[in-house]
Parts: sequence; C-alpha cells; structure tokens
Amino acid sequence: MNTQTLNDGTKDTKYSDLKQLKMYTGHFYMYTQVNPKDSASGFGVGSYTTNNDSGTITETVVYRASDSTFYDAAAQYVLNITRTSDGYRQVIPDMLMDSTKYTLTEDYQTSGDSTKTPLDGVWKETHSVVINGHDTVVNQRVQYKAYYAGYFMFGQYVKDSASKYHTGIGFGTFKMLTDNQMEETDLNSTYAIIAGHTFNVKFQMDGDDHYSQTILNGDGTTGIEYYERVKK
Repeated sequence: MNTQTLNDGTKDTKYSDLKQLKMYTGHFYMYTQVNPKDSASGFGVGSYTTNNDSGTITETVVYRASDSTFYDAAAQYVLNITRTSDGYRQVIPDMLMDSTKYTLTEDYQTSGDSTKTPLDGVWKETHSVVINGHDTVVNQRVQYKAYYAGYFMFGQYVKDSASKYHTGIGFGTFKMLTDNQMEETDLNSTYAIIAGHTFNVKFQMDGDDHYSQTILNGDGTTGIEYYERVKK
C-alpha cells in the first residue's frame, strides 16, 4: 500500500507512512499493517468474490485484530476497484470506525513474481510451542499466515507474559531453498527483533492442507508451529 486516505464527510486525512501488504490468493485474502512511528499494528483475514461488471470486490472478514482488540464476527465490505498504471485503488464508501462513518481509499502498487509453491494460500495456526532448553511453552495466541508470489505475512493476537493481549504482524519475501526448507526475510514488523532480518525455516507438508515449520530464533529458542489451510 502506498497511501491510505480517510474522509469523514468534511475533510481528507491522508497517511503515507503506514506499512501495509495485502494478498489475494485463491478465494481468500489477508492484509497486515504496522505504523513505524509507534509499532501499532493490525491484520485481517477473509474470503472474497469479484464482480467484473460492477468493478467491485466483496470481502467477508472472518478474523481481524488491531492493537489490544480482536473481532471474530463476520463482516462484509464492498470495495470499488479501479486499476492504475502500476496497481489499483480501492474505495470503501461506508467504513464505520469509532461510531463515525468514513470513506476509506487505499492505493496499492503491484508486487511479487510468478513463484508458485505448495505453501501458496492463507493458513491458520492450530498449535505452536517455544522450546528453551528442556522447557516447552505453549503459545497463547491466534495466528494466521499467508504466502503468495514470493511474499509472506503473519498476523497474531497474542497473550504475553503479563497476561495482556496485543496484536503483532510481520511481512516480507521468501524463497524456497529445498523441498522442505525456505528463507524468510522480514521487511516490516511490529517486532524490532525480526524486522530486517532473514530466517531459515524448515517446513514439512502433511498433504495439501497442513504443514508444520521450525525456526531457530535469535535468542537461542526454537519455535515449532502447525498450520491448516483456510478453506471454504
């Protein structure tokens, strides 16, 4: 995303420093966003349908989170789409935020390549742990992850050690090294410890709709995550 503009009926408020990536893959989409100024972040996951005659996309959000709040009640939005020379513009005319109705306009630049991998799609984490020596801790969180066209993203709503909930995201590029090993480079993230860094990720497919991944973290711990494909 290059710019985001909110109009409350009287004035435009334009943001050009937000870092956001959005993917449409198969019948599903996912977006992640972080504000570099304060690391406030959000993400959303859902399904979509297109209407070429009207030039619209209807998105059905199934899960979204922002800062310390999450929403798992389905909501629908109709996006008016206009193609541009290097991407597209989307307009949602009736976006309700904090009891105020806005027109939301976002301009996107197309990114990605023709890379095809077994991981392409949107995934929901079913279980994950962090191993530190002989200790194993089960993560208390909801996490989604998506891969497409050489890019990846994750969004999580997590309970921290102080029993407080917050949203965290990350997105960047990835490339396959072998049939069960890839390299992820985080370009933007809520977490400074991973932003700008590259990680070697071992993964194992279990059929077409399940996979697990193992990452050796910078602090010496090992993270193991299990995912299932989001399907209709």
